[in-house]
Amino acid sequence: MNDIFEKAGELKDLLDLREEENLCSLACFSHTALRRHPEKFTGTDYRQAFSTDSDRILNSLAFTRYIDKTQVFSLIDNDHLTHRVIHVQLVSRVARTIGRYLGLNEDLIEAASLGHDIGHTPFGHDGERFLSKLTHEQGAGFFHHNLQSIQFLDKIEKKGSGLNLSLQTMDAILCHDGEAPSEHLVPQKNRSFTELDRMMETMKNKKSWDALPMTMEGCVVRMADTISYIGRDLEDAIRLGLVNRQDIPDTCRQILGRTNGTIVFRLVTDLISNSLNQEFIGFSEPVSRALKKLKAFNYRHIYKNPVIKRHLSSIEDIFSFLFETYLTDLEKKNEHSVIFTNFLHGMSAEYRETHSPPEIVRDHIAGMTDSYFIRQAPDHLKPDSIENV
Repeated sequence: MNDIFEKAGELKDLLDLREEENLCSLACFSHTALRRHPEKFTGTDYRQAFSTDSDRILNSLAFTRYIDKTQVFSLIDNDHLTHRVIHVQLVSRVARTIGRYLGLNEDLIEAASLGHDIGHTPFGHDGERFLSKLTHEQGAGFFHHNLQSIQFLDKIEKKGSGLNLSLQTMDAILCHDGEAPSEHLVPQKNRSFTELDRMMETMKNKKSWDALPMTMEGCVVRMADTISYIGRDLEDAIRLGLVNRQDIPDTCRQILGRTNGTIVFRLVTDLISNSLNQEFIGFSEPVSRALKKLKAFNYRHIYKNPVIKRHLSSIEDIFSFLFETYLTDLEKKNEHSVIFTNFLHGMSAEYRETHSPPEIVRDHIAGMTDSYFIRQAPDHLKPDSIENV
């Protein structure tokens, strides 16, 4: 057994040495990972820190729920539409490809990619907007899915003890969301847990908020998020007949292409070429302009399309109904309620003592899958599937 312990330690040292030899000087090296609660090396774990983070996220309950979370299109009877679980895999693949060519830490990139959307509510950004309105009205701050991702991973998983992920992984997850187009991202280095906590508290009290990641890897994940959804959402919309391929603006077609595969390839190629040996992650100016234009096209013709939004009044009514119901159940200590049986049961005393009733309701609802959310609604509020868009 001692031989196994020694070999595990040797393997870890070998991997650390390989990073020093192969990664660029701007990379975040695994031996620099910081955890809120230091963990002693037992001698049996040959994994490096960010690889361990990936495994913990992948095996979390929150990750399992990705399978039934809306990406863009919900309640539409079509098996080929992108769901959140596919999106995070695409982000991971795209980001690791970029990171490999730039000499960055692929383990950190994978961990952040897999965890970046774990805090999304049922029914995507629409659900996020509905829940944010409710939490703000109840004095629990604004709801942001990237902040909720940290909440799940750090405060709720393992019945409230959390996964004790590294600072660098949580920072990349928290700072992944940048809807405003950014030509260049320059990491804000040397952040601490104290600063991360301060950022989260600030974010909770602001309707909109943005901060840059502390690592080059975090910047890559943020860019890869956009690369992974922009063309994929377009393909889904074309499949549903919401837009036609010839509707794509001429500039976007000429610079980025007219299919998801071409769009991803050209964006990744440009990002690598423009960021190689630089202290930033960014696109060239022509590609950045074309991407901004394609984003505007998608918002106008897809994300704000009234055809796919016609069920939203029912969904918003369900959010309001469930939020009020669970708040009442907590106040009346109705332990037969699912917020007790399916969420609070077995949860740590620390979680119960440090979270207000509206925050507990927020966490319970945010963690629901689309189908579970609908099952909790009374029959008169349940929306029908959209068979034809």
